Amino acid sequence: MTMTDPLQVIDANGSANGYDPGLSEEELLHCYRTMLRVRAFDAICLKLQRAGRIGFSIPNRGIEATQVGAASAIEKTDWLFPSYRDFGMALYHGITPLEMMHNMFGNALDTAKGRQMPVHFSFLEPIKFYSISSPIGTHIPQAVGAAFAMKKRGEKTVALVSFGDGGTSSLGFHSGMNFAGVWKAPVVFLCQNNQWAISCPSEEQTASESYAAKAVAYGMPGVVVDGNDLLAVRKAVLEAVERARSGGGPTLVEAKTFRMGGHSTADDPTKYIPKEVLDEWEGKDPIPRFEKFLAASGLWTAETGEAMYKEAEEEASAAGREAEQVDKPGLETIFSDVYAEVPEHVRKQGQFTFDLARRKGEAAAGDGEFPL
Repeated sequence: MTMTDPLQVIDANGSANGYDPGLSEEELLHCYRTMLRVRAFDAICLKLQRAGRIGFSIPNRGIEATQVGAASAIEKTDWLFPSYRDFGMALYHGITPLEMMHNMFGNALDTAKGRQMPVHFSFLEPIKFYSISSPIGTHIPQAVGAAFAMKKRGEKTVALVSFGDGGTSSLGFHSGMNFAGVWKAPVVFLCQNNQWAISCPSEEQTASESYAAKAVAYGMPGVVVDGNDLLAVRKAVLEAVERARSGGGPTLVEAKTFRMGGHSTADDPTKYIPKEVLDEWEGKDPIPRFEKFLAASGLWTAETGEAMYKEAEEEASAAGREAEQVDKPGLETIFSDVYAEVPEHVRKQGQFTFDLARRKGEAAAGDGEFPL
């Protein structure tokens, strides 16, 4: 196998060819259900955005196996430094669609209190899901720093950082890889190569034979995996996690996949991706592929699959309706989320802000008194 041959586990007939992923039947079904929940959440968010009820979303259709396979390889005590196309990582580890919807609407229950774009989730429980950042690649050196701190403290935890193929052209990618290699930091770099950085194809992004090949220059292993094969992604990431946890240092995993939708709801992929390419990847959809594996294992039928998707769709739809009814963040959170004790000069600014809001009628400022 060369650096460009992707690791595969599930073949065209759904057979894992003797590979044991180390997952129970319940855990395998959890992987499947999570992919369905990603797709349903995605579809509901697109409808909400097109209806003008939320401002923005990031399609995940086609990337589900990469997200869920990688998430299944880490523990809840580990740290996730996700990209904005990682709905499945949050859902796999117990974040609910409702919690995610609060961020989509930017309401008072949003962990960012409406001060992040939609899809920029951040959670501390039940998993450490680091705040998503819009600037490409900035979270990569942050993940390395966190991993190095884990190592210095003698912890057996790992940081998994996820980014797209376009992220490999960022300064953060190269500086992060360099420091991780030098420090042997317990971090796993997951490049979700969906082949398009918005409208820039991979062949215009890099001259390397693969993104995984870039690992060699930084003194770490690089592996290419079929990103539409959930078990292959799990196998590659699990091996990388075990290596990091045992003190062996970082690994770069390139998951070759394809986003079967726009870069965001503001993008139309049909303007730059040929129809025959979209049709080809439609036939490589990771969900039917995993269904074949489950069916071969006696765990899936078309009827159960339809029922599970309907359940996921109803869950996402109900989450959207509930989150939409939650009030906007209180005006005082601009100040209370920053200071434990508000200093006098900020208190004066707060009073001015509340008085202005009362006069303009643009916020629920009560009688105009600054409450902090």
